[in-house]
Amino acid sequence: MTTPEPRHITPPDRLRRPVASALDLVGWTPLVRLNRVAEGIRTPVYGKCEFMNPGGSVKDRIGQAIIEAAEAEGSLGPGGTVVEATSGNTGLALAMAAASRGYRCIFTMPDKMSTEKVRLLRAFGAEVIITPTDVPNDDPRHYTQWAARIARETPGAVLADQFYNPANPKAHYESTGPELWEQSRGRITHFFAGAGTGGTITGTGRFLKERNPEVQIVGVDPVGSVIASFFHTGQMPEGEVYQVEGLGNDKIPGTLDLEVVDDYVSVDDRSAFAMARRLTREEGLFVGGSAGLIVHAALERAREIDDPDGFVVAVLCDWGEHYLTKLYNDEWMTEHGHPVESVGVRGP
Repeated sequence: MTTPEPRHITPPDRLRRPVASALDLVGWTPLVRLNRVAEGIRTPVYGKCEFMNPGGSVKDRIGQAIIEAAEAEGSLGPGGTVVEATSGNTGLALAMAAASRGYRCIFTMPDKMSTEKVRLLRAFGAEVIITPTDVPNDDPRHYTQWAARIARETPGAVLADQFYNPANPKAHYESTGPELWEQSRGRITHFFAGAGTGGTITGTGRFLKERNPEVQIVGVDPVGSVIASFFHTGQMPEGEVYQVEGLGNDKIPGTLDLEVVDDYVSVDDRSAFAMARRLTREEGLFVGGSAGLIVHAALERAREIDDPDGFVVAVLCDWGEHYLTKLYNDEWMTEHGHPVESVGVRGP
């Protein structure tokens, strides 16, 4: 039997030598073509693998940027505390950056978030306060209101304020956008992303539009979020509870610039979770429900476009291990009304 020659893999320039810290590994995530889930679709669809950032999500890009901006303006100094309202991933990104600088972290999180995210934040030494999900955004128990109060009452604390902090979209304008332009060799035609804060779609969209105004920027919203409806009607509807984490909102975040967005579509929880599980089992891309949400919308639009010269990119927001007790748990899926096809170890 002949032993095959090993594949020669040329590493990116930044991996040819040691880096100063884990934060230097943020960004330049791979762009991977989707194959089996895109079977029968002539338009090429690619996933931007943000789960390959060191903290496992797209939010790694803004954690360091927000802390450095606070240091530069003098609101955060030695022995300070970083406070934020988070669905988990921004908290982890901030905790990573804060750990390297010796800051304390306090995070508020809605109670619908996975236990994995809570445990990850606590592993980094953060204090985590769980708040009710189903309350109005002006209720003092809402996770954003609670975080703001903690920041006001804690000496030396700064509110990261990802929903309104200009450092959020700026980080994507300076990193995610240029990466996609380079990786696609300027051929990108459509960019699909969600908006929790709006930083990813705003910053990336601005950069891509500057390079080519014809690039279509498409927002993807969970059914129950208010953003897609507001985009199309200009009216603010009542938000409803949904199960996908990290995307959508019950208000329009200050960092979301809807002028950059060309279209907005909505996807339900069931379709999002089903696609996330397909991406794992059929593409080997272990992602969370938000990636499933975005890819579902991107594939539907790619089928409509039906153009082999198109270049559709969907953001794969975070790592699936954050959701082992939820969307990758058959019992949880069944309990919440989502059909599953169980695959696992079987007896003799």
